[in-house]
Amino acid sequence: MNYDPLVEVIDAPIEIDESTVTKLHILKMVEKFGSLPGENTAEEKQRLSTVLNDLLGRLIDGVQANPSKLWVLAEFQRSLCLVENEDTEGREHFGAELESIMDVLRIESSDGLLAAYLGGI
Repeated sequence: MNYDPLVEVIDAPIEIDESTVTKLHILKMVEKFGSLPGENTAEEKQRLSTVLNDLLGRLIDGVQANPSKLWVLAEFQRSLCLVENEDTEGREHFGAELESIMDVLRIESSDGLLAAYLGGI
């Protein structure tokens, strides 16, 4: 992708406290992509879960020192690049997981970042 959708992101501070970090830990521990449709999806679930858990680990480790929307979405972008070639269903479910993280962090909009990588999902 030659165009960098991060240039469209309007940065804003986000409020982070211990309960926010705890919620991120919980998201990291729960099973992911359980409703991914299709047969023989175990490998796809594992790939997507690994990428998402790596993202959650980076957020847990860094969001208190970098409490900004732009920093979080830059971390999202690193993970989105890794799932660009997954099938549509996988990307849709990955996007839903990212939206859950945004809810925890009280980020209302990705300013087009998710749509740029997930095809308008």
